[in-house]
This record gives sequence, C-alpha cells and structure tokens, in this order.
Amino acid sequence: MNIDAQIEAVLFFRAEPMKISKLAEILEKDIDAVRVGIEALKEKLSEGGIAVLEKDDEVSLGTVPEMGPVIEKMVKEELSRDLGNAAIETLTIILYKGPIQKAEIDYIRGVNSNFILRSLLVRGLVEKIPNPEDQRSFLYRPTFDLLTHLGIKKTEDLPDFEEFREKVEESVKEFTEEESK
Repeated sequence: MNIDAQIEAVLFFRAEPMKISKLAEILEKDIDAVRVGIEALKEKLSEGGIAVLEKDDEVSLGTVPEMGPVIEKMVKEELSRDLGNAAIETLTIILYKGPIQKAEIDYIRGVNSNFILRSLLVRGLVEKIPNPEDQRSFLYRPTFDLLTHLGIKKTEDLPDFEEFREKVEESVKEFTEEESK
C-alpha cells in the first residue's frame, strides 16, 4: 500500500491532528518519506471534499471550505437532536473520571468514541485540553456550561460520585495495565 494511502487511513482513524513525527513512528518510515506521502495525499484529494490540513508540525483530515454551508447545516441538525445513549454514556464517563484520554474512554465503552466526542465538543458539553503527561494526546473534561446546566458547582457534587468514580477508575486501571504489557 502506498504511503499516502497509509497516511490517509491513519488520519481518518485518528480523527484529530497528528504530529508528522508520530505518523512516521506509526508507519515505520522516516519523516521525509512521510512528508512526501502527505504531498501525494494532498494531490490525490485535491478534487474532492476532503483535504489535508496542516498547522505547524501537525496534519489532519478536514473538509474543504466549499463544504462549509453543508457542514454548518449538519451541525445545526446535530445540535437540535437529543443526546443518544452512547453520548450520555460517554458524557457520564467524562463527568465521573475527567480529565480522561480518548483511549481510556474507548476502552471503558468497548468501541471507538470519535464521533460521540466530536458531537459533545460541538455542543459545548466537553472540552479537549492538552495532556500534561503526553503532549501527543489530549484529555477530555466537562465544561463549566455542562456543570451549570446540571446545577452543580463541581463534579464531586454528582450523585454517588465516589462510587461511580471508583468503578471508572478500576476500568482505567485495567486499561493502563493492558497498555503496559
């Protein structure tokens, strides 16, 4: 498989910006080869609705500016719908454990949470912050707007906070143990 196709697959799966050096590490290629692959991917996508976005030393996939009105319409529709069970489950994990990594959320839920997290971010219910322990990843935490909407001043005011926090912590501990193997 061509390196541009590999880069496309990784960026699509990750669904968030990635450092070029991390892409090189994942693909087991040197940085120059990855940069050439990124240029090839840009060319391949140049006639479609998806584009390679670059900022500093990071790349991501995104929609082309011409799709702005369509995307805006979709976002408005998404915001008008009620939260589904998957979103409520993800939000609960973030409320009781946040700040928390996406990988930990995925482990606890047993599925990829990219689209749910995007929806919660768009709605302003969660926010993404840099991970102080690993600059290559982010943490998710509840927003002040969410706490205000729930009528609480801090997450510890949630019902049965300690009990649920312990359960979530156990799952995160299992994840950490599996990751270190």
